[in-house]
Amino acid sequence: MVRDRTRGYLCMVLHGHLPFVRHPEYPNFLEEKWFYEAIVETYIPLLTVFEGLVRDGVDWRLTMSLSPPLLSMFADPLLQERAFAHIDRLVELSEKEVRRTAPHPEFQRTARMYEAKFRHARALFSDQYGRNLANGFRRFQDSGQLEIVTCGATHGFLPLMETRPEAVNAQVQVAVDCHARHLGRAPTGIWLPECGFQPGHDEVLRRHGIRYFFMDAHGILLGSPRPKYGTYAPVFCRSGVAAFGRDLESSKQVWSALEGYPGDFEYRDFYRDIGYDLDEDYVRPYINGDGVRTFTGIKYHRITGDTLDKAPYDPARAREKAAQHAGNFLFNRGKQVEYLAGLMDRKPLIVSPYDAELFGHWWYEGPDWLDMLFRKMHFDQDIVKPVTAREYLAEYPVCQVSTPSMSSWGHKGYNEVWLEGSNDWIYRHLHKAAERMTELAGRPAGAGGPAGRAVRQAARELLLAQSSDWAFIMKTGTHVGYAVNRTVNHLGRFTRIYDEVNRGAVDEGWLALIEARDNVFPEVDVRAWSA
Repeated sequence: MVRDRTRGYLCMVLHGHLPFVRHPEYPNFLEEKWFYEAIVETYIPLLTVFEGLVRDGVDWRLTMSLSPPLLSMFADPLLQERAFAHIDRLVELSEKEVRRTAPHPEFQRTARMYEAKFRHARALFSDQYGRNLANGFRRFQDSGQLEIVTCGATHGFLPLMETRPEAVNAQVQVAVDCHARHLGRAPTGIWLPECGFQPGHDEVLRRHGIRYFFMDAHGILLGSPRPKYGTYAPVFCRSGVAAFGRDLESSKQVWSALEGYPGDFEYRDFYRDIGYDLDEDYVRPYINGDGVRTFTGIKYHRITGDTLDKAPYDPARAREKAAQHAGNFLFNRGKQVEYLAGLMDRKPLIVSPYDAELFGHWWYEGPDWLDMLFRKMHFDQDIVKPVTAREYLAEYPVCQVSTPSMSSWGHKGYNEVWLEGSNDWIYRHLHKAAERMTELAGRPAGAGGPAGRAVRQAARELLLAQSSDWAFIMKTGTHVGYAVNRTVNHLGRFTRIYDEVNRGAVDEGWLALIEARDNVFPEVDVRAWSA
C-alpha cells in the first residue's frame, strides 16, 4: 500500500475573458486584434501545454474560467475566419523574418522559433480544433484535468448592479445557459467578474446551480464570523455556496512585474516589437489596415534591465529560467503547506488565481512556467498536489459558515476602479435601462414576432453595455474613445428598441442590422429579467 504523503493542495485558476468585440461593418478593426492576439499568444499555447502534459502522462489539474463573451467569439464564424487570416499573416511574416535575419544569428534563432510556433498555431487552430478553441478546452474538461467555470454574461460588475436585482440574476442566468450550450454541461463554479462579491449574491448563484466562487483575500478575511483557517480553506455562505479566497503570497510571486517572475531580465520584452522597429513599408501588411503602427507579436529582445539598450532574446535561456522559477514556486508552496498542515485539521489549500492573458501574452514564458510547474509537481515531489475547487469540496464537504465581505480584486479592493470620476456617469443610464428591461421582459410579446425579436435584442444590447471592461478602460485611460462609444451605442440602441416596442412600431430592417452586428447570446431568455 502506497502511503499518501500529500500535505496540501494547490488550486491554480486562470481567468479567461475578453470583451465581446466584433465589427463586421469594417474589414479591419484595431480592437478585434485583442482577440486574435489572445488566440495566438495565450489560448493556443495553453492548449499546447495541456496536450504535452497528457501525452507524457502527467497528472495535472487546472481551473479556468472561459467567459461567455470569449466562448461566443471562439464560436463566431466571422471571427474564426479573421483569426485564421491573422495567423496566416503571422506565418508569412515569420518566414520573411527568417530570411531577413539570416546574417544575424543572435536574432535568427528567435525568428525560427516564431516560424515554428505560428505554423503549429495554424495547424492546431484549423485542423485539430476546427477553428473553435472551445473544442480544445472541452476535451480536457471531459477528461477531468481541466475544471471550466463560468463568469458573468458580459463580465458585468455585479456589486454595482445591486439596485436592480433582476440585472444580477440575468448576468448569472445568461452566463450559465451560454456555458452549457458551448461546453456541453452546466457549470458548477463561477469567476465573479473582477472578483466582485456582494453579500446576498450567493443566493442568486445557488438558484442557478453554482456551488462555489472565487474572491480576493480580504473578502474572506473580513467575513463574519472571521474564518478560522483564513484563505487556506473555503467557507460556506449561508446559502451553502462555497467561497474560495486568493492566496496573496503565491499570487504576487507570479503576477508582479516588479517583484515577481515576469520581470526577470532573461524573459522576452513585451514592448519591443518589429511593428515599431522596422521600416513601415515592410511591416504595413501585418499591422492595422489604417497604417497605425501596432504590435505584430514578433519581438527579438529580452527585458535586460531598466534600459533602452535591450539585449537579444535567447529562447533557450528564457526557458531554463522558467524552469528555475517553477522550481522556486513549488519549493515555496511546499514550505507553505508543511507549515500550515501543522495548524489545521485538513490539508491546506493554496488558491492562486491569475488573468489567463498573463500567460503567453504579457509574460511570454508563462505557459512554459506552467508546464514546468505541473511536471515538477508530478515527478519531483509528493508534498503539494494540484486540485480543483470541486475536488477539494468533495474531500472536505464540511466547512465553516461565514458571510464574506463585499470586495473585489481591483485597486484598493472595492469598487473604486469601476466607480470614479472617469466612469461614474454610466451607471444612472445602466440602472434605468435595467429597469426598462424588466418592464420589457414582463410583456406578453410573441416570441416569434417583431416585438419578441426586439425585446431579445434589447437584452443583448443591455448586457453588452454592462460589461465592466468599458468602465475599466475609461479608468486606465487606454482606448477610452472606444469604451465610451461602446457604452453609448449599446444604450442608444436599447433605448430606441424600448421606444419602438412601446409604440408598437418596430423597424425590422434596422433590427435585422443590429441583430447581425451584436449577435451574442442568440438564444437569450428574457425571462431572466423577470425573476
